[in-house]
This record gives sequence, structure tokens and C-alpha cells, in this order.
Amino acid sequence: MLSEEKGWDEMADKTKLRNDFYDAVNGEWLETAEIPADHSSTGGFMDLVDDVDEKLMSDFADMKSGKLVNKDPLMTEFLKFYELAADFKKRDQDGTAPLKPYIDKVEAVSSFEELSAQFKDWFVEGFPTPFDIGVQPDLKSQGKIKLNVLWAEGGNLILPDKTYYDKDNQAGPQLLAVFTQMTEKLLTMVGNSKEDAKKMVADAKQFDASMAPFKKNSEEMSDVANLYNPIDFDEFIKQLGEFKIGDAITEVLGEKPKQVIVTEPKFFENFTKIVNKDTFPAFKNWVIVNVVRHLATYLGEDFRQTAGIYQRTLSGQKTAMKQEKSAFYLARRIFSQVVGDYYGKKYFGEKAKQDVHDMVVAMTGVYKQKLQNNTWLSKATREKAVVKLNAMDIHVGYPDKMEDVFKKLHTTTAAEGGSLLENVQAFSKVFAEDELSKFNQPVDKEKWEMSADTVNAYYSPEGNLICFPAAILQAPFYSLEQTPSQNYGGIGAVMAHEISHAFDPNGALFDENGSLNNWWTDDDMKEFKKRSQAMIDEFDGLPYAGGKVNGKLVVTENVADDGGLSCALGAAKLTGNPDLEEFFVNWATVWRSKATKERKQLLLSIDVHAPDKLRANVQVKNFDEFYETFNVQPGDGMYLPPEKRVQIW
Repeated sequence: MLSEEKGWDEMADKTKLRNDFYDAVNGEWLETAEIPADHSSTGGFMDLVDDVDEKLMSDFADMKSGKLVNKDPLMTEFLKFYELAADFKKRDQDGTAPLKPYIDKVEAVSSFEELSAQFKDWFVEGFPTPFDIGVQPDLKSQGKIKLNVLWAEGGNLILPDKTYYDKDNQAGPQLLAVFTQMTEKLLTMVGNSKEDAKKMVADAKQFDASMAPFKKNSEEMSDVANLYNPIDFDEFIKQLGEFKIGDAITEVLGEKPKQVIVTEPKFFENFTKIVNKDTFPAFKNWVIVNVVRHLATYLGEDFRQTAGIYQRTLSGQKTAMKQEKSAFYLARRIFSQVVGDYYGKKYFGEKAKQDVHDMVVAMTGVYKQKLQNNTWLSKATREKAVVKLNAMDIHVGYPDKMEDVFKKLHTTTAAEGGSLLENVQAFSKVFAEDELSKFNQPVDKEKWEMSADTVNAYYSPEGNLICFPAAILQAPFYSLEQTPSQNYGGIGAVMAHEISHAFDPNGALFDENGSLNNWWTDDDMKEFKKRSQAMIDEFDGLPYAGGKVNGKLVVTENVADDGGLSCALGAAKLTGNPDLEEFFVNWATVWRSKATKERKQLLLSIDVHAPDKLRANVQVKNFDEFYETFNVQPGDGMYLPPEKRVQIW
């Protein structure tokens, strides 16, 4: 915790601080911190994650032993499933038997006609398809009542991003080699010959490669406005060619949709090039490969270890999680709101919930002042921005109510003949049917997208709401033992960061009701894009982990960081006796991290956030107060000429 650490002036002299602020603040920690073998990173966020895990696992062990009394029936179901997941002796004894029915189901399908006939069951049971469909909010619903509609996206690729398929990307072939070795081994473990396994994996990779040219990359997927592409439902079904599933989709939704929102039009326009009678054998092997590699992790220990090789290679994680912790993570993922509700109420509570809510309200007040005093927006746009800010909902700590879907989760224990995999699949079906039941129904603005035990926060543009789960509301982000300046440099900047997402290049396109609806004057939008481009330019091409930052990929988060730091700085100044050294030092502290080279390279390709060190170092260069506080001068590594400093909010 920050209160137990040395201040920056004890860790580094001012020369170091003026040349590399992040390293000067975090240098001692960086020298001694070690990445646990079952992690791919450690640091500010991950330390809190580990602390939350430790608390919860200890409590649940006490519940199992009777040391802690549990009276919550939802928690009882969670504990039953957790116990089943942790029973590796039974998982080993069950062998491949739980997986066999799913493989047999795929093997039995001999044509797209047969698959189409059983698509309803295939879909709700989560079998792989070369496209994803789901029910999500309509981003262009007008007014306060928004409806859920049908969305469609291209199928998932083996490699983490389309860019990995480029000829000059050396990581792609290396990862595919690991994937090949792992998957061939899994297929032999479930009874296939080595020759058959090689053929199946080769077919799966061929089918996967045929999808890649028509997929969007991470940068393209980060542009929300370009993801909204409505198409007539009948036309969409026509594009699917051999997948004649219009009736099946109508059946699972309860009515025929008028249209589908397509995120990747090019993919569906070329769908019949990927999926046709000639490609059916490769498609079928692609399905089997995906069924085996995804479900094998719910079998015995040998399967769990083997099925995780590719992901561990991708992240640089040296070893798999220990059995007990992997069981905990699985159970917690499925019973997310149940576990989050327990954590929030025990470790956060109603009083803290109200206190932090008041902090967020105060921060929005500071943000409102900044908007009203803005010098580059016209009066009309400023007023609209304030309307949007005033309409923003605030979620803090944990939800006020439990989602009904979690009341439908009932564990079939080992004594009742249940296996882990069967329970996971049954739960997946419950969640799928729950999502589909929301089609053409009003969007629930009270729904949380993160559970309370998540060390993170978010802004939802379609809900125009900000959410701060209980788990992030700890030191170094926030603590009563920290000074106000430290708290503003931590949780204050996080709060204002999420508020700023309402006015980033994506969020700015949504109105106060969460609809894609332009509320800007033409001149103001032109100026906003100019300033956003300056933020792109500030980060674009910066060297990191053997690669370079893609300024377009990270622009929304960088605009939010800029706005968050600016607003939190303004709020700190209002305390009457601000210590801006503490403010900036805590900003650098919360971003400290140490990660494997593989994880750094992966995030550089797919993550919309800039690398942690650059978030800490580059953003502060944009603020005059930083130069004044630490006497940064031309020639110092942290110096940026005034004309190059980027200020948006």
C-alpha cells in the first residue's frame, strides 16, 4: 500500500524524476518485484486482484468448513459448483466421458442442411459457428427507452488479431506452431489417431485462415460508429448461404427480427466464400477442434494443463494456476454477481458506497465547471455536453439488486451424477437463453457489466453510465489513510477518466440517452477531431516492447486519461491545500506494472489502452502544473514544448 512505501524524494533524486517520472517513482519496486509463475504480470492492479482473490478464497474455505455461516441460497449453489470444480480426483476419474457426447454430436452432422435443422440447440448450447449472434442494445434507439436488438459479428480467429496473419508478422507462425502441437495432442487424448489429429488441425487452421481476410482488426473494431451497420434480416440470412437458419433464429427469439446490426459487413458479404459445400469437411474439423480445446479445460488435470498451453504461451505465463485457484476462478466467472455481491457487502458496505457515490457526484460537478468554462466549444455544444453529463447514471460498489438469471443456476453435484463439464454447459445454456429472452425488450440500465469484486471501472456509452466496482476502491487508488491529493491522483483520476469517456472519440457520438445521435456543431466536431488527432500523434510510433504504439488504437483511452487527469487536478486544487507532488506521484504509482515480454507484445497489438508506463509518463507532460511542481526544464527527458502539449478536456 502507498502509505507503507517511501515517497518519491526518498526513492530517486530530482534528476531521475525529471527524465523518467515513472521509473523514478517506481524504480525500487521495479527492481524487486517478481512476476509469479502463474501470472503474466504484477503491479498496481494485479496486486489488488491477488488481494481480493485471497480474501474470497479464505472466506469460501471457511464457509465449506462451517467456520463462516452462509444463509444465502445463491451462495450455496456457488459453493456446490466450486466444490465440484475443485474435485480433481473425480475429474480425473471421469476421463473423457463428459466430453464425448459433444464430440459425437458434431461427428453426426454430415451437411449444412442437417446442422441448420438443429441450429436452435446448437446455438443455445454454445457450439462453435463461423459467426456470432447475440442480443444487445440498439445504439440508435431514440428517447430514454432503448430496445435490445439482434447483432452479428464474424467468427473468432485462432490468433488474437487479424494483424497476426500478416506475412511480415513473425509472431503468427510461432503461435500457430504452439497451437498445432497443443491441439493435436488434445485430439489424440480424446481418442483420435496421430494421423487423424494432424488432418483435423490442418483443416481447422485452413478454415480459420479463410476467415481472417474479411475480419476487422482491433483498431477497426475500436471505432464504435463503424460497427453499427443495419441490414434487413432476410438479406442477412441470404448472405449466410448454406446456413439456412432464419426459422431457427426466429424460434429462439420468439419472433422474426426486422433487421440485424452487423459489425463486420465485409465478413458477411464474403461469407459464402468461407462457408460452402466444398468447405464443409474443413468447417466440421474446425468445429471439433474448437469444441475439444475449449471444453477440455473442464476435464482432468492432464487436459487442463494441456488445453492451457497456447494461452500461456500467448501471455508468457510460465505455469498453470494451481488447481484450487483455477476452480475458484471458474466458479467465480459463472456466479460473478453472486460472488461480487458478497464481496461488496462484506468488504465495502453501504456507508462506503454512499461516500464514494458522493465523491463521483462532486467530480462530475468539477467536470461540469470545466465544460462550462471550455474555450474551444461553442455555447450550443457546451450546453448539450452539460445535459449529457447531468443525465449520466452512477453505479458504485455493487448492484442494488441481483439479476434474475443467477437464480436459475442450480448445480448438479457429483453425488447426483453431475460432472463439471455438464454443469458448465447447462449454465451456459441458461445464460444464452436469458440473453435471447431480452430481444425487443427495453434495455435494463441497472444491469452491471462488471461484478463488484472486479478491479476495474467502466463507462457505458449506450447506457450513459459510469460504474466503479468495490474492488477498485482501495489503496493506492483510494484510502482514508491517504491525503486528498493522493486520492485525487488515484481514484479521482479514475473517476474523471470514466466521465471523460462520455466525451472521447467514441463516447462523444452518443447523446444523453445513449443513442448514436450527433449533438455537436460542425465546427466543434472538426476542432474535436483535430485535437483527438493530436493525441493520436502524441502516442503513435512510440517504441515499446520491441514494437510501436498504434496511436489510433489507443486514442479513446488516451483522451479519457487526458480528461481524467485534468479534472482530477482541478479537483485537487479546490481542496485548499493541495500537494501536487503527492498527486502526480500517486498517478504514476497506480500504473506501475511488470509484465512478460509476451504479454506486452500482445497488448500492444490488441489493447485499446496505452502501455502503463506511457500512460503515466506521456500524459503528465501535457500539464503545466507538472513542470511547475518538479521544475522540469528543456533538455529533460520529461520535457515537451508547450506547442506540442495536448489538451482536450
